Amino acid sequence: MPAQTARPSARERLLAAADELFYREGVHVVGIDRVIEHAGVAKASLYNTFGSKDELIRAYLEGRHKAIEKRVTDGLAAYPTPREKILGVFDIQGARFQSPEYRGCPFISATAEAEPGAGSLAAADAYRAWVRGLFADLARQAGAADPEALAQQLQIAYDGVAVKVRLDRDPAADLAAGRALAAMLLDAALGPA
Repeated sequence: MPAQTARPSARERLLAAADELFYREGVHVVGIDRVIEHAGVAKASLYNTFGSKDELIRAYLEGRHKAIEKRVTDGLAAYPTPREKILGVFDIQGARFQSPEYRGCPFISATAEAEPGAGSLAAADAYRAWVRGLFADLARQAGAADPEALAQQLQIAYDGVAVKVRLDRDPAADLAAGRALAAMLLDAALGPA
């Protein structure tokens, strides 16, 4: 008798449906009924599990954060020095930005029309703090005199690349420009490589 695979829970199905629909079409465009239908769950399942669409959006963004963090952290193992790791962040994310499925930064998209206090803002804040913290830690390891300032500059370059790729739809040129900008910031802060 073949082993039975457990059916994903209502929470897992709701998150998978939200991830697909919210990212592809936008959190403000996709109604909760579409998510429920796509997930194949009862409306009560959404409210019993998340309480509201806002909390589902927060959970969706937290899942995106975890996926990005894992992809970047795993990818950085291939880069030997802190300076190379900083540029590696641009390379790793650049691979994602070049994907035909890339629809822009989910955090920018979800917070573009968010009301004050929305769960999407808290999730975006947590993600952005992680990115800034990653750059600051690597800048500190690389010997930057002011790692926090360098991290902020790198984050501006990082955000700019994500937006530019989405708006201009020229990932190769945008990624090369973003990486070159990051290298210039590193040269200014650390001296030439």
